[in-house]
Amino acid sequence: MIFLRADDPFPPLDQASLEGLLAIGGDLSVSRLLDAYGKGIFPWFEDDQPILWWCPDPRFVLFPEKLKVSKSMKQVLKSGKFKVTYNQDFKKVIDACSHMERKGQDGTWITRDMIAAYEELHRLGYAKSVEVWLEDELVGGLYGVDLGQGMFCGESMFSKVSNASKVGFIQFVQETNYRLIDCQVYTHHLASLGAEDMDREVFLSYL
Repeated sequence: MIFLRADDPFPPLDQASLEGLLAIGGDLSVSRLLDAYGKGIFPWFEDDQPILWWCPDPRFVLFPEKLKVSKSMKQVLKSGKFKVTYNQDFKKVIDACSHMERKGQDGTWITRDMIAAYEELHRLGYAKSVEVWLEDELVGGLYGVDLGQGMFCGESMFSKVSNASKVGFIQFVQETNYRLIDCQVYTHHLASLGAEDMDREVFLSYL
């Protein structure tokens, strides 16, 4: 396993473990994060861990044209119950994502340092948020990284009421012009919306 010092480059991706762990350490500077995403690498670690960098094989992705919207979700979208906005309150979205309880996880990987790093990416125009509102209350949303290459790298989503995050994700996919949504690793939730596994080498060709 490669331990990164502040200025060390990432190792070749074929050195990643079977689970996709590539390197440990380094920092969460803007330059490091942009270099990572440009190479298909992302950070994922908990508060009591060092920074862990991942590039799994296979990669979990969604082609927008393969988005699956159930009949029931079409009715929810048609109802106009929720309002969806973009980049209106990045801080509230990432904070809400960090506080969501998730099955099988004791804590959050969205640490204070991670929040600060992605808020800086947002300030510079790289990190984007989607907000879902029920009347005047923020009830769902998601955030991720856009490198300007037709790919959106999704990081996390949250939902305080049923279907809120699904509405945000579906409208985001339908209303934007991305060619590929990087979902990173498998979740049943995203699989139900049409996400699928992709060989890492194929994924990297899209970058």
